[in-house]
Amino acid sequence: MSQNLLRTPAETFLIGVSLFGLLLAIMLAFNPPMVQENFPLRKPMIGSIFGLLCILGVLAAFFPKQCSTMFEEKSGQPNAKNFASHGTSPTLHGHHPDCEGFSAHVFRVNNRTFCTACTGLLLGGLIALAGNALYFFGNSHVGKNSFLVVLGGVLGVGFGLFQFKAKRSFIRLSLNTSFVLGAFLILAGIDELAKSVFVDLFLVSLSVLWLFTRISLSYWDHKRICYLCNSDTCKFRKRPS
Repeated sequence: MSQNLLRTPAETFLIGVSLFGLLLAIMLAFNPPMVQENFPLRKPMIGSIFGLLCILGVLAAFFPKQCSTMFEEKSGQPNAKNFASHGTSPTLHGHHPDCEGFSAHVFRVNNRTFCTACTGLLLGGLIALAGNALYFFGNSHVGKNSFLVVLGGVLGVGFGLFQFKAKRSFIRLSLNTSFVLGAFLILAGIDELAKSVFVDLFLVSLSVLWLFTRISLSYWDHKRICYLCNSDTCKFRKRPS
């Protein structure tokens, strides 16, 4: 396989640490710290930090092109000029090329095209914001279902990370929504069990790492699709060595 399809050491590192983080979340749910902190501002502080991250994520979903410029050069993500090279319209729909290979990455409503990933992350962010307000600032409790909540969150983040295997836009939309919601469920479930500021801050940091891993895998998938393009003039397709 060409080097163009091999993951970089940074991408491999992100995947490995992200998977280890998911495993660690399960271990914390099984065996939470025995000494619980008595810090009255724990929940408001953690809720404010996580809520701010959700708000930033929601805002980023409205400006995908601007956010993409931070990753294009490092990831090798093809841009509109590259697509023009093999006769595909350089016009992007849902900030994806109008190409059959990206059909599962977008969906259409009333002749308007939307990105499944951005829409899913937007919906997940809004749902997580609501849950964040209820749990960290309201009187809601996870209670005895904490382990199941954490397990559901691990599944949501795990499937969200590797959703590039999904072939239907509705499935991609659902998995991206569950990705953000899963991060919140892990945080809330383990907070209920551990009641530790240190553990909560660690999980918030993991949520940021999972997001960067999700972006990295997404761009790798985009490059793979272009690389395997059947067009003879496509700059990213596989060629005989």
